[in-house]
Amino acid sequence: MSTKLVAIDLDGTLLSSNNTISLENKRVIQAIRNKGVKVVLASGRPLSGVMPYEQELGIDGKDEHAVVFNGAVVQTLAGQVLMSKKLTYQDFLKMLKLQRLAKVNLHFETTECFYTCDRDLSVQMQINASFTNNVMKVRNKNEIPQDFTFNKVGFTCDLKSNEIEKLWRNLPAWAFEKYDIVRSAENCIELNTKGASKGDALVNLANRLGIAENEVMIFGDQDNDRSMFANPNFKKIAMGNAISSIKEQADYITATNDANGVAKALKKFVL
Repeated sequence: MSTKLVAIDLDGTLLSSNNTISLENKRVIQAIRNKGVKVVLASGRPLSGVMPYEQELGIDGKDEHAVVFNGAVVQTLAGQVLMSKKLTYQDFLKMLKLQRLAKVNLHFETTECFYTCDRDLSVQMQINASFTNNVMKVRNKNEIPQDFTFNKVGFTCDLKSNEIEKLWRNLPAWAFEKYDIVRSAENCIELNTKGASKGDALVNLANRLGIAENEVMIFGDQDNDRSMFANPNFKKIAMGNAISSIKEQADYITATNDANGVAKALKKFVL
């Protein structure tokens, strides 16, 4: 079957190492869109962190979509939430307990802003807020209302620290049973409610659009893309810089994110 929807991860996939979209990637994405192929960015970022790149690609409006917060939310680019899988105040309390297992920062991501109870913010936490065009609101635990809900959790530390590795090793079995947990980077652990994943979100979106799963092509490189690569029906493209577990599940391994890997695969399989 022909490809009708292409879902592309951002960091490490569409974006180069300096967080830009190459001219070649832009050109080829525009070419497949001119053929009627729908392009969806699928990211761990919130919509605010995705929109600048959507606009750079010329994609905008209520009929275009993004998979954000690692699949916890599907939104139109006009901001309408089509699907949302949230975490609650009880989850907030559990995250504070998990934070005690290592010296890491912890923040909670909503569609409006980020929250943290930490006073001393790592450089990585500040980078995450900046890259996603988000305000980081610092609040005391007793300032968080009991009806608080959020889409994603991020544990971070500075690159020179090994505290994320320590937290990863010490996470209890119950946490993996209750939540979807991924190492999205060397110094980041991301957590969503169970069943909130890029793979599930794409199936939901494809169904809404009347697109069969075997008409979906996906691109990714990291552990938070694993759910997309687990779907046997998707056409799965791993970046040359992808982690080994992603490459092992791929149908094709393209060039790296710094060598126009997205464009090269799209020219091979879609154009």
